[in-house]
Order: sequence, then structure tokens, then C-alpha cells
Amino acid sequence: MKEKVEIKETSIKRIGGYLHRVVPIADKTGEIISYALKPIMLEFKPRDVLQVIIGSALLAIPVSLTEEAWELGETLRSSNVVIISILSLSMISLFVYFNFYKVTLKGYVVDFIKRVFGTYIISIIVVALILTIIEKCPWGIDNALAFKRIIIVAFPASMSGTLSDTLK
Repeated sequence: MKEKVEIKETSIKRIGGYLHRVVPIADKTGEIISYALKPIMLEFKPRDVLQVIIGSALLAIPVSLTEEAWELGETLRSSNVVIISILSLSMISLFVYFNFYKVTLKGYVVDFIKRVFGTYIISIIVVALILTIIEKCPWGIDNALAFKRIIIVAFPASMSGTLSDTLK
């Protein structure tokens, strides 16, 4: 007959400047014999920003160089581009929630919002920079086309930026 072991609740502690989940490890009697530390990334730190920049560039560069993306910006209706933007933010939000904040969102809502919007805005800036460098953002001539191309290319770029943010 198996005994039920009651393990005390895990807690979140700051160790070495970073947040960790402290998980008690108990023996068969329920007595805590040790603790395990699991890093959790609830705060959006400069290291995370750098990871998002590099991750966004990973897909932004090849997609920015395709003529299909440039033509899609010309032909796609603005309402569809807005839907792509909303879809990007929704997917980032879901991924970030389930990979970082599922443990606890309480007390970290502002950090959650910063991570989601920060990731998307960083991706947009990376894409805008790349498209401007290759002269596919007609700033001052057709700003609407420039923004549409940026949003279209930022969709995959923001996904790769989000994925790279999960690296520890």
C-alpha cells in the first residue's frame, strides 16, 4: 500500500538576482530532505531582449529577402494585415503564458505584458531595419506599404523571437 506523501508548497525566491522556484524534495515519510531550484523567467530582462533580437533576425532575414513577402504587402488588404498583427500578438501571448507564467501570473501581470508587447515591438523594429536596409520599405513614398510589409514579415520573426526567448 502506497503512502500519500504531503509535500509543502513550492515558493518563488530571488537567488543571484534571478527568480527561482524552490521545490521541496521529501522522503517517503513526508519529511523534507532537500530543495530543488528551478529557474523561472517571469521578468523581462536585458538578456531576454537580446535573445528576442537575435531570434527575430533568424527568420526576419530570409523572409525579408523573398519577393513573395514584398508582393503580399502590396496585394493584401489592410484589414487582413491587422488580423495578422492580432494573430501574432495572440500566439505570442499564449506561448509566453504557457511557457513562463503558467506557474504564477499573480504579481507578474505587468511583466507578462512587457514580455508579450516587448517581443512583438522588438520583432517589428528588427524587420523594419532589415527591410529599410534592403530598400523594400518605401518610407515617405508609401508608408502604408512599408508598414504592411513590416507586419507581414514580423509574423514569423516574432514567433522565432518568442522561441529564442525560452532559452536559458
